[in-house]
Amino acid sequence: MKVSVEWLTDFVSPLPGPDELARRLTRAGLEVEGMHRPAEALAGVVVARIAAAATHPNAEKLTVTQVDAGRERLQVVCGAKNFQVGDLVPLATVGTTLPGGPTIQRASLRGVESHGMLCSGKELGLSDDASGLLILPKDLVPGTPLAKALGLEDAVLEVNVTPNRGDALSHLGVGREAAAVLGVPLRRTLRVPVESGAAVTDAIRIEIADPVGCPRFTARVLDGVRIAPSPAWLRRRLERCGVRSISNVVDVTNYVMLELGQPLHAFDLDRIQGGLLRVRRAREGEPLTTLDGKQRTLVADDLIIEDMRGAQSLAGTMGGADTEVRESTTRVLLEAANWDPGTIRRMARRHQLHSEASYRFERGVDRTVLPEVLDHAAALMAELSGATVRRGRIDVHPRPAEPRVVTLAKGEVDGLLGAPVSEAEVQSILSSLGFVGEPGGRWRVPGWRHDVERPEDLVEEVARIRGYEHIPAVLPASSGELVPEPAWVEVERRVRSALSGAGFDEVVNYSFVDPELLPWVTPRALEKLGTPVEAVSLKNPLTPQQAVMRTTLLASLLSNVAFNLRQQPESLRLYEIGRAYLRDPRGGKDLRPVAEERLHVAGVLWGRRDPRSWTSTDAACDFADVRGAVEAIVSALSAGELTCRLGRVAPFHPRATAEARVGDTVLGWVGEVHPLVAEHLALPRGVFAFELEFAALERVAALSPRFEPLPRYPAVLRDVAVVVPAAMEAAEVRAVIREVGQPLVEDATLFDVYTGPPLPEGQKNLAFALRYRAPDRTLRDDEVAAAHARIVDEVQRRLGGQLRGR
Repeated sequence: MKVSVEWLTDFVSPLPGPDELARRLTRAGLEVEGMHRPAEALAGVVVARIAAAATHPNAEKLTVTQVDAGRERLQVVCGAKNFQVGDLVPLATVGTTLPGGPTIQRASLRGVESHGMLCSGKELGLSDDASGLLILPKDLVPGTPLAKALGLEDAVLEVNVTPNRGDALSHLGVGREAAAVLGVPLRRTLRVPVESGAAVTDAIRIEIADPVGCPRFTARVLDGVRIAPSPAWLRRRLERCGVRSISNVVDVTNYVMLELGQPLHAFDLDRIQGGLLRVRRAREGEPLTTLDGKQRTLVADDLIIEDMRGAQSLAGTMGGADTEVRESTTRVLLEAANWDPGTIRRMARRHQLHSEASYRFERGVDRTVLPEVLDHAAALMAELSGATVRRGRIDVHPRPAEPRVVTLAKGEVDGLLGAPVSEAEVQSILSSLGFVGEPGGRWRVPGWRHDVERPEDLVEEVARIRGYEHIPAVLPASSGELVPEPAWVEVERRVRSALSGAGFDEVVNYSFVDPELLPWVTPRALEKLGTPVEAVSLKNPLTPQQAVMRTTLLASLLSNVAFNLRQQPESLRLYEIGRAYLRDPRGGKDLRPVAEERLHVAGVLWGRRDPRSWTSTDAACDFADVRGAVEAIVSALSAGELTCRLGRVAPFHPRATAEARVGDTVLGWVGEVHPLVAEHLALPRGVFAFELEFAALERVAALSPRFEPLPRYPAVLRDVAVVVPAAMEAAEVRAVIREVGQPLVEDATLFDVYTGPPLPEGQKNLAFALRYRAPDRTLRDDEVAAAHARIVDEVQRRLGGQLRGR
């Protein structure tokens, strides 16, 4: 926001220099990002009186003037014709650099010496008028610097106002901060209109059909308005703050907004039909042409002001073209209202219409001072337009604002700041900011401070006005003991290391996703995949594509796969560690969160198996690869032996879905993405994925290192191949081998699965590599043969397997 230091003196005096003021405001939390001094651009330009003028002897279009520049009389050649002898005009003396223009030098124009340049308003950057010289007021003194003569010796501060400080979006708000920081009183003198004529209620009625959207609406009526340009002092203040001057009536609404922070709107009363304005929500598809000339189609959430014809203004954002103030306007309805910040924010974003008014209403405006602000604006408008103000004002206030009271216990400031602050100083600082003290340490929060809700907020006010540099730098108290690192931190570290070692790249996604990214919610998928977990919907999503909280990390990861496959990679391995949000049926009551947050790790892989080997140069990833990634995680956690049991869960294919377990603990799921899901997201076949719960991984992890001595005796290796039904899990066969082979079988590894001729249909061959070892001796061949025979017999007896080879 642009703040004029000269304008601030209306509220605070004396003020330090602009640089010191900027430093003090920044230290108090209103960061001054830049400073502009208009007078610097006019250095070397002075007021000059034209003492004589004659036609140039060698050029009819030029005039040779003699000008009185105060201490000297100069000859200047000029091309303008809009002046008379005796007029006061700006003179850029030799050596002056005009704004955005050349440096003025002594020159000879068609044989006549010229010592300077007489300037137009546009050449000085003071207006857009380049038709002739800028004629100055008659009461100025020749030789006076132009910036001083026009009151331009000002500094304009660029203040970065944070979203929670809507009260600082005005000169009054910044002045209040400056007065508190400097320890001087705040001056706040508002105009009061002189009322005459008929009552305001004879001219207009106001109705509020939506008190939530419009808690308060005030209005006054002015008769006999004459539209004209604003006086120079008002135009200068507006222009310094980046606002273009339009007319006296419109300029007053902008001026008071910049002065006091309350946006206003002026209606042409004669163009309001039916003598009624009503505030309501728009009808879906209702049209409205705004002041910028654009035809807008409204939605049901929009808030509008209507007359008997229909919508005439987009509330708190921009007025309508039908009732705007024109040169022919003679009666004005001046409105000062308060609007719901959330509604205004949504409307501004929806219609891409971010105005100065909406910028303030989005951050909250004080509704308690509306009558005072309205009276001040009406009085100023009457003064500048020659109008009369009707008797009375309309004030529709369906939702009076209850004052907010915060209790600050004695000693709480000292305790939070870690530095002693006297009660008198606390009282002085809070009172200077507009807080009203009450007995028992209670403070009534002013209506303009929407950000103060709790005692800590009051302590912050004391700290920033007093100065953060007064808080001593002291090391926090410590017991000197190191707190053990939580187990989940080490689990997360090992999981990341394991997946990175397996060739996975980590991604980070938003927690809110497109409902279409949960494809197993679609009716067609439900037929195949079963009922999904209900997602938590957002009330105010950033975009329609971010409308629900993800119930699974795969909703984001599969979208990542679809995006990356458009770049045509040979293979892809991605993982993410993040939270999934599962709706809590009992959530939303008694401060219970509506969703249960669970930390998950999920991964996806597709494409060529890497690295290539001489035995299989183009092998594609399969279930073994995704299982291997989960095994890498389990191994990194020293969690024991991973087992996979066939299961059925979305979004995996039933033929290749397994429940990952360690012992009796279910870690999660692993498998191939279902073809319906792949089709929905435009994915190819053969995408494999897993998703595990961190809580389960933490339960099975053995994070303390355990020493196991190296084996002293050699192992004996044997293979066994058995034919079993195709539906039988390899883990079931392996479990029998390990059980029967104890204590000599150290490990049993599945290294081949075969189906097809000459095996019968519905049968498969499982080949295991068995490693025999005894901890106290070298095994003899007969011991191994006996153990191997027992294993073969039990596999055949228990599982009905047929021996194919030993």
